[in-house]
Amino acid sequence: MIELENAAYNYGGGELLNDMSLRLQPGSFHFLTGPSGAGKSTFLKLCYMELVASGGAVQVFGTDVRDLERDQIAMARRRIGVVHQDCKFLDHLSVAENIALPLTVSGRDVQAEQQNLNELISWVGLTSQQNQRPPELSGGERQRAALARAIIMDPDVILADEPTGNVDWEMSQRLLSLLIELNRMGKSVLIATHDLNLIRMAKSQISARVLRIKDKRLQLAGADL
Repeated sequence: MIELENAAYNYGGGELLNDMSLRLQPGSFHFLTGPSGAGKSTFLKLCYMELVASGGAVQVFGTDVRDLERDQIAMARRRIGVVHQDCKFLDHLSVAENIALPLTVSGRDVQAEQQNLNELISWVGLTSQQNQRPPELSGGERQRAALARAIIMDPDVILADEPTGNVDWEMSQRLLSLLIELNRMGKSVLIATHDLNLIRMAKSQISARVLRIKDKRLQLAGADL
């Protein structure tokens, strides 16, 4: 689905990532950990084509990213749901309208999708907040809305960048449960996090592979997590 082979990324100050190789298989569950500044967010951006590798290769759904035209990249991104760390919303729209925004942007009829939208909003536990504006939401509610928006297009892959970084432990468990349920529905999930307790909890429930970025390279984390 998404495959990196010896991928590297350079930025203005020099090399950030080097020799990164990973194959995200259908239905897999991965964690990506490492210290702040190690490049976890950059790695995710390579996966969803916001950044282009400066070396090596990145393939998305069987095609090298460098061979994709702009409209092909846009179509491929519809198969990848991304939960961003900052989870920005349009504050003049309701929560439901923000969640449905990918449908609107893609030209789909939101009214025709209303039942699915309502079911999704209920699934993440935001039915009573759906008519509110984003500034009225708590941190946990914002993260659940971000997750709902990421999966409204029924993606094959879900990438989450520190999805529990700004919520308490109880909400972290709830968000993790939602992501595990999505994985059990066949979605591939990759979560970038520094929360080792979250990783330990997930590993007690599902088979999850834990990766670590260290010294600019990707490695399999040890059993000490």
